Amino acid sequence: MYRTNTCGELRLSNVGQQVTLAGWVQRTRKLGGMTFIDLRDRYGITQLVVKADAPEALIQTVNSLGREYVIQAKGKVAERESKNPKMDTGEIEILLDEVNILNKSITPPFTIEDKTDGGDDIRARYRYLDLRRNPLKKALMLRHRITQETRKYLDEHDFMEIETPYLIKSTPEGARDFVVPSRMNPGEFYALPQSPQTFKQILMVAGYDRYFQIVRCFRDEDLRADRQPEFTQIDCEMSFVEQEDVLNMFEGMMRTLFKKVLGIDIPNPIPRMSWFDAMDYYGSDKPDIRYGMKIHEITDLVKGHGFSVFDEAPYVGAIAIDGCASYSRKQIDELTEWVKRPQVGAKGLVYIKVNEDGSFKSSIDKFFSPVEVASIAKAVEAKKGDLIGIIVGDKRKAEVQLGTLRIEMGNRLGLRKSDVFAPLWVVDFPLFEWNEEENRWNAVHHPFTAPKPEHLKYYYSDKKEDIAKVCANAYDFVLNGTELGGGSIRIHDHDVQERMFEIIGLTHEEAEYKFGFLMNAFKFGAPPHGGLAFGLDRVCALFGGSDTIRDYIAFPKNNQGRDVMIDSPSKIDQSQLDELKLNIRENK
Repeated sequence: MYRTNTCGELRLSNVGQQVTLAGWVQRTRKLGGMTFIDLRDRYGITQLVVKADAPEALIQTVNSLGREYVIQAKGKVAERESKNPKMDTGEIEILLDEVNILNKSITPPFTIEDKTDGGDDIRARYRYLDLRRNPLKKALMLRHRITQETRKYLDEHDFMEIETPYLIKSTPEGARDFVVPSRMNPGEFYALPQSPQTFKQILMVAGYDRYFQIVRCFRDEDLRADRQPEFTQIDCEMSFVEQEDVLNMFEGMMRTLFKKVLGIDIPNPIPRMSWFDAMDYYGSDKPDIRYGMKIHEITDLVKGHGFSVFDEAPYVGAIAIDGCASYSRKQIDELTEWVKRPQVGAKGLVYIKVNEDGSFKSSIDKFFSPVEVASIAKAVEAKKGDLIGIIVGDKRKAEVQLGTLRIEMGNRLGLRKSDVFAPLWVVDFPLFEWNEEENRWNAVHHPFTAPKPEHLKYYYSDKKEDIAKVCANAYDFVLNGTELGGGSIRIHDHDVQERMFEIIGLTHEEAEYKFGFLMNAFKFGAPPHGGLAFGLDRVCALFGGSDTIRDYIAFPKNNQGRDVMIDSPSKIDQSQLDELKLNIRENK
């Protein structure tokens, strides 16, 4: 074998032992007549030492070493005179007897250090070098640990891991499918699954009452820091369950992951919030509850004072921004311009300063008396030193704008700490949302989500106002303002499923073509069932205190969906196109 030990395991208890290590040269340095080498492998770094009186051949070999050379090092473990408490192996070193160069390296394009001098593009191009760095190594080790603990928990609770196909039928609903041409069936295409949704439901029909899969999913979407064209789900489904059963099972799983991986106890039980409260108080269906600054509606309180902006608005909402009454007019103007950006979309920002002495200064002083302003401050739970921000407009739009402002100020004020965790279940979503452009209903989650049983009377109504009242038997697991997972109790009745397709505008023929296999399966005794899928990449990123999932994926894509290391996607040979009976149309 090339090594007897790794570069991360030797301690004082090994002093005097003859060992062989293998790894990459992190750096070399000379001190007097001695040469020191930091040797690195996946497990850590060990210091190697060549003394001045070492054999000339050994000294020459060591002097020829460059960064990232792969070497084998043999020697005796000794106690270091100058110990390094920052290293796990910082109390020992290896007195070298022999060094063998296993492979040379050209000079790397960036330093392989925790804090590297390489930019994002160059590190992505040389991903195999970037993966040698400790931050990425720790990220992938964290992912491995989370994956293993997940499998262990689910196995202990009688879940079976079952694989489902990657080449399936295209049933575009929501995100775009990635499609794959079939050589054996010219003119026909597979799709890569956006999730194993229909297959896991069929597994429930087949009697496998507890299924899970850590599975790759694919969506042809515009990308950002927490989104990739291919991503991984912890995908689960259970039979003979109601919503409470599912929430308890996966609340237990998340509690186990926090304890086993991070050593943290999270609230028991995890708090729950309806979708309507989440939107009303946080302007988001994935609220960050690590800090306050809730949204308060003040519509009725501020109307009738001659201020047309308030009097003509269907909704007026406000938040009290912690400790920002000291903002200058310039800072408030900047914040006003920020909320008017297209990404936020507000028409403007009305402000009230609650000064430390209890007085008020606002942009509505001429319309409201100090007593009336004080009543506004009380209604939004503002304290001395707070800045009240007010936005008007259509209710849901204004709430989202206030929610966006709340997140921005949480970031600016350092309230969104990555080492603080605040999990939350969001429940009771609307089942449908009206699509103005297409003049039809869309399923908020997917068309297999069951309505709340108590809302079936609205579900079968022909009135638009009744359909709008139907709540989904659905739930999302939210952590620190990020949706980590979501699921629902599924429709298991053939007639209820047909009604769903009818409401979202699928004809009987379209439903039969896209989902006939599932509808037919329901005729053979489908059990009540439900499930949930967690985004593994997002779980890893949040556990690791990061805003991006890319560091927790070995080979991620960039914002253009490209893998710049292997230069993919790429063109294919004409012979391959001919086999597939495809022609490429020029993009004009």
